[in-house]
Amino acid sequence: MSEAATATAQKPAATAAIDAQAAPVVQTLTDGFHLVIDALKLNGLNTIYGVPGIPITDLGRMAQAEGIRVISFRHEQNAGNAAAIAGFLTKKPGICLTVSAPGFLNGLTALANATTNCFPMILISGSSEREIVDLQQGDYEEMDQLAIAKPLCKAAFRVLHAADIGIAVARAIRAAVSGRPGGVYLDLPGKLFSQVMDAEAGARSLVKVIDAAPAQIPAPAAVTRALDVLKSAKRPLIILGKGAAYAQADDEIRALVEKSGIPFLPMSMGKGLLPDTHPQCAGAARSTVLKDSDVVVLIGARLNWLLSHGKGKNWGEPYSKKFIQIDIEPREMDSNVEIVAPVVGDIGSCVSALLAGMGSAWPAAPADWVANVKAKKDDNIAKMAPKLMKNAVPMCYHTALGVLRTIIKERPDAILVNEGANTLDLARGIIDMYQPRKRLDVGTWGVMGIGMGFAIGAAIETGKPVLAIEGDSAFGFSGMEVETICRYNLPVCTVIFNNDGIYRGTDVNPTGGTDVAPTVFVKGSRYDKMMEAFGGVGVNATTADELRRAVNEAMDSGKPTLINAVIDPGSGSESGRIGNLNPQSMLKKK
Repeated sequence: MSEAATATAQKPAATAAIDAQAAPVVQTLTDGFHLVIDALKLNGLNTIYGVPGIPITDLGRMAQAEGIRVISFRHEQNAGNAAAIAGFLTKKPGICLTVSAPGFLNGLTALANATTNCFPMILISGSSEREIVDLQQGDYEEMDQLAIAKPLCKAAFRVLHAADIGIAVARAIRAAVSGRPGGVYLDLPGKLFSQVMDAEAGARSLVKVIDAAPAQIPAPAAVTRALDVLKSAKRPLIILGKGAAYAQADDEIRALVEKSGIPFLPMSMGKGLLPDTHPQCAGAARSTVLKDSDVVVLIGARLNWLLSHGKGKNWGEPYSKKFIQIDIEPREMDSNVEIVAPVVGDIGSCVSALLAGMGSAWPAAPADWVANVKAKKDDNIAKMAPKLMKNAVPMCYHTALGVLRTIIKERPDAILVNEGANTLDLARGIIDMYQPRKRLDVGTWGVMGIGMGFAIGAAIETGKPVLAIEGDSAFGFSGMEVETICRYNLPVCTVIFNNDGIYRGTDVNPTGGTDVAPTVFVKGSRYDKMMEAFGGVGVNATTADELRRAVNEAMDSGKPTLINAVIDPGSGSESGRIGNLNPQSMLKKK
């Protein structure tokens, strides 16, 4: 025993007690970094997509050390797209983390797109200090990010004090997933991260969100009204949107469709709720059912431009149809045409209520209508079959998509990501889907550049193999993320439809000058070499057999793969199927 210890042992008990009281009390502290991480973990948000940099680099490092999976991208927009599709697939807000100003703006495109598509997502960005921003004193990457974000997302919050981090994260989660889901912005100034507070008080300040997206039960009168309108229909149609897929009320929706016997038309990301090969699926008779139906039931689908706003020549006689709409957002009703039977509530509750109201004696769908739809569908499928069987060299779109159609049929559990002009529009109609939430594409805005972000997010969140079918133009928006795919060794097979340009590669410069036409790329590009540069598998496929073999090998192996599918440069049309939206000049060259 040391002399000091011996002396202490020999002190009277009263003196020892006084010394103990005088000993310093050790206070355990926490800071803004750890409170953000703890708030996310408390609410089961265990993956962050982002790009590191000042002032959030250490947040990413610490999050990874605390067991959160941190997926680092090459561009914030792609990280945001990954977070957005994670929200769609999981019904929990995907988290995107960016630096300030330019990084924030890059992520903001994905946040706005998530809000438009009703995907729950939270964009967390570091930002400059308020006192400097407000006086416009020229801070590093100075920008009033909160003001910019507010018009483009569902909600936006700024946190100035560490003690408020828990409540801010909770509010962001609830805003992102409740009601109609969407994007939320969370602004975290740099000084916030280094703020310290008592660890015990910090733990008490965190909030675990309870029932973030409560069920919204439809009014009984609304359900009765909808069933009365549906019962009177001579040519009824059900349209399933991506909102129906997001709801994950798969069994209820299938029961409603099959009990009613009504033909259904799946929107692009609603495909697979029931298989596209289901006898009631009217996808191959889209034009007929839109034009000739008299009562239309919208389930998680909006009458926006994708459905010609519910009017116009695609819908037959103007204002001749009756619409029943199921949506969680009351303001969606009557947005373009009159909704005679609005049913407001969450899709699962609304569909269940309709099923209960139908009882056991619901009349069968009109036989003549069902037969007419089937005949038109069978006729269109028969006309398409020879195109898909054509073994053209170089490949045309139908040849290549016919190969991929068969692969998805053999692998229904794989996730299909799709973007482009012709690549997107033709694949929608050609490739059948068999399971819900397996087709991910450009959605409501029709924005290009979602491909690699969606593919990465889908692979991370589901662990399933991903087949990304990309137009060569669309791939250019996010192509550098193939390095990210290789870095994390993700089971993503990317097929690029390479026809040397946007729409097609045969346009010419009308002046005869040395510059190529605006829509033309480098001829004979070898995108597969990009993948090889990062350690992945690259394949150049010039025939249907080469494409089939390469995709199957990639899907079997799970190795990051990029296939350069060589398409006839003359194959393709202007803007795919939406060329009518491209204004034509009224000025004639003299």
